[in-house]
Amino acid sequence: MPDRVRAKVILLLTCLVLFSLSAHADSSTLPVNVRSALNVRDVPHDSLSIHIEDVDTGEVVLQWLASEPRNPASTMKLLTTLVALDTLGPAYRWQTEVYALGEIGGGRLDGDLLLKGYGDPFLVTERVWQMLREIRRLGIDEITGNLLIDDSYFDTGEYDPAAFDRRPLRAYNVAPNALLMNFKVVRYWFEPNGSVVTVRLDPALENLNVDNRLRVIQAPCRGYQRGIAITTNADNDRVTLSGRFPSGCARYALDRTALSHNEFVYGLFTSLWRESGGVFGGSWKSAIASEGDKPILSFASLPLRDMITSVNKHSNNVMSRQLMYTLSAEVLGAPGTESGGREVISTWLADNKLALGKLAVENGAGLSRESRITAADMAVLLRFAWRQPYMPEYLASMSLTGLDGTLSRRFRNSDLVGKAHLKTGSLDHVTAIAGYLQSRSGRRFSVVVLHNFEDIHRGPGEEVQEALLRWLYEQ
Repeated sequence: MPDRVRAKVILLLTCLVLFSLSAHADSSTLPVNVRSALNVRDVPHDSLSIHIEDVDTGEVVLQWLASEPRNPASTMKLLTTLVALDTLGPAYRWQTEVYALGEIGGGRLDGDLLLKGYGDPFLVTERVWQMLREIRRLGIDEITGNLLIDDSYFDTGEYDPAAFDRRPLRAYNVAPNALLMNFKVVRYWFEPNGSVVTVRLDPALENLNVDNRLRVIQAPCRGYQRGIAITTNADNDRVTLSGRFPSGCARYALDRTALSHNEFVYGLFTSLWRESGGVFGGSWKSAIASEGDKPILSFASLPLRDMITSVNKHSNNVMSRQLMYTLSAEVLGAPGTESGGREVISTWLADNKLALGKLAVENGAGLSRESRITAADMAVLLRFAWRQPYMPEYLASMSLTGLDGTLSRRFRNSDLVGKAHLKTGSLDHVTAIAGYLQSRSGRRFSVVVLHNFEDIHRGPGEEVQEALLRWLYEQ
């Protein structure tokens, strides 16, 4: 072979080797584009943890400080939903029992109606309406007594909705409850009407008093909450709306919690019962269903496989916490407690020989400053789930890049659309993702990224995640 040809061959081989090294970074070295994303924002490399492996071969593709315990934010829900799937099964359903404490005749219940909850996480307005229609089909149009409420299946103790971030009216701070209806949340619809603002509530609750002091100002539609301030009295049964609403805004909605759990149940029940043509003029009382009584109706929830989709795709905190209490009640016996849920998770990990030595679980939702897990341990959970028969249900519960859930607005107009099922997590100074990605070549990877650093949640964390996923997609 002539020297000139030999030199060209050597040069070509050298280029191929260099390209391969750049495309397939050493498993202990951050890819160039990830380092660049960190450097441009002056984010220290040691604030980041990564674990990526091929789910079919077990090959570790990239590890970076994977044994460092970090706050995972809402990616902790992947642990809670995995334990629930494995313990309760994908087809598990919650029940809400209805008792008629009196004689039924001529379309009338001459006595009280009792509702007993068992922790249904998704007893939203539409589902409550369906349940009331089932009661009406049993021949009850009028209730002469009171509504009795039994929420004893869970014991939440003393719960302060302001403890996490001093925002007690936010939906993510709602306490779990065995008879949770519509997440205890009201949606306020605001619409300018001349100099005043029309306010409508969904659902409309007769026992929630609204003092509307909003006024319209001539201004374009912008500003935090469109200038609306929402405050309540100590009992959360009187809401005051104040502020100046820009005339340039069309309809605008805010979701906020209201009332106590049982008062919300009473308000929603009363509103929907009368809306459907039923007659009821009683009040409500807390009660305990007698063991000898038989329910006239057991209203089944949606199956667990559907519930975890809401938990993971939309990062629903109170639903995740309902799972924790349900695990406690089902495995250890009623009433379900948060500490019982942690005990069930700990026992489940031991039984499955999943030693997560640096794990710290608080409420199962990740809405916590104290929760901790390592990227390597999160990868252990993803590896375990990948080999289970319910893997498709687990995978489908996560957001699809660029298509739905918390990732619906990310990775659009890129090759990553629809290529990854991921759970996101975000708190002040925390960002995280965990899940599965299929690369351009067809390889499937589990990927975990945990990032804890000041203001990392304000954009830099997502930039690092995108750089990493783009690199991984080319592997």
